[in-house]
Amino acid sequence: MLRKVRWGVLGAAKIARTKVIPAMQRGTRAEIAAVASRNGELARQAAGQLGIPKAYGSYEELLADPDIDAIYNPLPNHLHVPWSIRAAEKGKHVLCEKPVALTAQEALTLIEARDRTGVKIGEAFMVRTHPLWLRVRELLRNGSIGDLRAVMSHFSYFNNDPQNIRNMLEIGGGALMDIGCYPVTMSRFLFDREPSRVVAVIERDPRMRIDRLTSALLDFSPGQASFVCGTQLVPSQGMQIFGTSGRIEIEIPYNIPPDQSSRILIDNGSVLGGRNARIEELAAVDQYTIQGDLFSQAIQENTQVAVPLENALANMAVIDALFRSANTGLWEQPVRSGLPRLKD
Repeated sequence: MLRKVRWGVLGAAKIARTKVIPAMQRGTRAEIAAVASRNGELARQAAGQLGIPKAYGSYEELLADPDIDAIYNPLPNHLHVPWSIRAAEKGKHVLCEKPVALTAQEALTLIEARDRTGVKIGEAFMVRTHPLWLRVRELLRNGSIGDLRAVMSHFSYFNNDPQNIRNMLEIGGGALMDIGCYPVTMSRFLFDREPSRVVAVIERDPRMRIDRLTSALLDFSPGQASFVCGTQLVPSQGMQIFGTSGRIEIEIPYNIPPDQSSRILIDNGSVLGGRNARIEELAAVDQYTIQGDLFSQAIQENTQVAVPLENALANMAVIDALFRSANTGLWEQPVRSGLPRLKD
């Protein structure tokens, strides 16, 4: 049996402590061997609470540890690329939280670092490997709702704390970067191609200047995807997928609870309100465990990571275009010219 991949975690972010680390520890291929924080006491506390053998008081110490194979990077958005590059230059594989960069051009520098160092780097979009989403895409490919024509999604929560990193414009805060990136990537996942043009409307918080409400339309000709995301709205999320002969509804598309089954509603439209719809129920899984094991497997077997940087870059190109559209009031094309060919 292959040795487990030994992981180090940059920072003691809440998502790492409460979701990702415990989930990866339950996996079969990953071992969380160390955690680092700029606050040494915080690192020691996290290590003690989670049963992690090593705690470091700086990121540099962790990257210098020869016993660490891979790094999980859940740092604030503006630190994703610089610290992922530093990890790669130390020979560490990197699983970096979404969005992988602040812009598509910045994501390109990470691709260049990956190619230069020969390590594996992927984006931590855990939804793209969840069995729920794999089943939905299978249903689309086998024609269960006819030809795909429209995807509609919403994702929101309420947080108006100016000290929260999600509300700091200069480090990549705001609704589109934090949660709008999910309907962008999953619309691309479902249509299995890139949008030709996009348009967006943004409302910004007058004090914090982050986008607190963003609505967007992506043109996948002959289909379209639309979504609304907000950081000062009632917490909610959902998605509906419409084809020429049916629709699919996903109750909880993004923060899928690890302790409950997930459901896919498939409706042929014969009775309004979906009363004749059938429901497929999938067993409960932890998408962070799956994510960690799949990335570890890619390291062990030297295969492609689940969400390669080329895909992350294409997602950022759409997000860049949405921000431009909000400023110009026009349809904008995601800029991919000069960027590497997408590998998905």
